[in-house]
Amino acid sequence: MHIVEHDATNKRFQIMDNGKLAAEMTYVTSSPQLYIIDHTFVDDAYRGQGLGDKLFSAMIHHARENSIKLMPLCPFAKGRFERHPEHADLLL
Repeated sequence: MHIVEHDATNKRFQIMDNGKLAAEMTYVTSSPQLYIIDHTFVDDAYRGQGLGDKLFSAMIHHARENSIKLMPLCPFAKGRFERHPEHADLLL
């Protein structure tokens, strides 16, 4: 089972596997209430396991709980917002 962790110091949501980075979604804080999602990475060994979707879900959950708006510059995050219009209220 892959657990998503929020690494606020390095501004990323990450999934580790035995100490190795399996996937991450990074962001820049434009303000305390605005995160700009700038990159999503999934290691080749973990592709096809839905890790990107887990990262996206964690980012959505965090944004909702903390009244944060999101600006997806990363193509992966942009695509997920297009596929899930129910999260459009989080977009800036």
